[in-house]
Amino acid sequence: MNVVFVCPECGQRAVATSVEQGEAFPCSQCGSQLAVPTAAIVPGEADGPPRLTRCLVCPSTELFVRKNFPQRLGVGIVVAGLGLSCVSWAYHEMLITFAILFSTALLDVMLFFLVPECLTCYRCGARYTGPGITERFGGFNLETHEKYRQQAARRGQSSAAASGE
Repeated sequence: MNVVFVCPECGQRAVATSVEQGEAFPCSQCGSQLAVPTAAIVPGEADGPPRLTRCLVCPSTELFVRKNFPQRLGVGIVVAGLGLSCVSWAYHEMLITFAILFSTALLDVMLFFLVPECLTCYRCGARYTGPGITERFGGFNLETHEKYRQQAARRGQSSAAASGE
């Protein structure tokens, strides 16, 4: 199992591989060790891959399944398809317009089936990849996301007030 996370010590984006094999894993940027919480990784059934029960970086137990694909790139593909189709529409090229729209939709469908899934923490945004880790968790829940977004906003306001800003 691999994890991409923001290190709590240095604040940099870090990557750790094979985190299930030890009691701690290092930050690839500063080298600090993050301890794997007790019972956070449970063995799989019948020699299957280990399963994650909670985030390894923060104390959250709420994770969601998503595609392991950059969201900005996906939006960029859709915007580019829309923009190109608008240009061809302006030149009254109906066939080219619909060809662009259908090819953009086809690309989206192909990416949906080809890109693997990952597990993402609502609280810290850590992303976990590996076989069998997404079995226990469901898809994105806006209510849960909003709960953690509001908590982060309150922490930001209280730290700004404490520093006198």
